Amino acid sequence: MAMEKRIEIFILTVDELVSRTRSLHDEGYRLVQICCSKVDESGKAVLELDYTFDKHYNLYNIRISIEEGAEIPSISEIFGSAFVYENEIHDLYGVSIQGISIDYRGNFYKTAMPHPFTQD
Repeated sequence: MAMEKRIEIFILTVDELVSRTRSLHDEGYRLVQICCSKVDESGKAVLELDYTFDKHYNLYNIRISIEEGAEIPSISEIFGSAFVYENEIHDLYGVSIQGISIDYRGNFYKTAMPHPFTQD
């Protein structure tokens, strides 16, 4: 018998991120990935962060949208492996992530220019 697989995407605010992530952890989900993309909304640069979680082959995605230079909280105290994604997002996109459990402070990647993925 084939298992039903679902993919859900939920748009949240930055203020909801930590509490929802904690709930997913408590429900037995695991962190799969965190991805950041620069999008253009009506001439204004916005960053979308997608957090993907899995439980029994069902994917649960949280999406938050922030302006460049915005500050967000870390989820690395809830999901330890998040520190890798969070350091990467900081170095490549310039997102200030507060409370990363292992913070490389901008030295996770060596790049020719700061925050290369935000350059036009």
